[in-house]
Amino acid sequence: MTPRKKAWASEIKAILDTYFPNPEIPLLHTSPYTLLIAVLLSAQATDKKVNQTTPTLFALADTPEKMVKIPVSKLEEILRPVGLFRTKAKAILGLSQRLLDDFSGEVPEDLALLETLPGVGHKTASVVMAQAFQVPTFPVDTHIKRCANRWELSSGKTPEQVEHDLKKLFPVSSWLKVHLQIIYFARAYCPALRHNRAACPICSKL
Repeated sequence: MTPRKKAWASEIKAILDTYFPNPEIPLLHTSPYTLLIAVLLSAQATDKKVNQTTPTLFALADTPEKMVKIPVSKLEEILRPVGLFRTKAKAILGLSQRLLDDFSGEVPEDLALLETLPGVGHKTASVVMAQAFQVPTFPVDTHIKRCANRWELSSGKTPEQVEHDLKKLFPVSSWLKVHLQIIYFARAYCPALRHNRAACPICSKL
């Protein structure tokens, strides 16, 4: 990474700190397990829709032990509003059983082990590691990828490539915060559609 790009990343971080100094985790949860389920449900669904759905789900089952007792038809009914409900219901039941069988019902504090759970990919595992266990990771979703490309921080075509580039540009100590800051900033000022480049506090500086 060039000194110029590092300096630009530092300028972006300062802007993010100004607009979103204390970003909160957008998904409602009470434990590593409920966070894992919420993140899984957020695939191709808005955080708002997930947060409208999970209170009903977690009132019935907020542990793997309770979750595996819910009939799949009931689980699908609850999850229908978030989309891909059949696939997500199957994954939730599968990972819950796996947690009981292999991890004493606890969510493993290990990225590689999380990625072996049904329905859990790298991004989901990274979010859980970051937000449940405070382990420095830099999960890349569509918002972060879009902004990283727009802001000329990365030309990566995949989330993995973008993650690799961003980890080089921002201090490890800032990863958890910057990850959330970019998501909030992207939604408010740097959306995918109808983006006003001149009005964007970051894009306007390019």
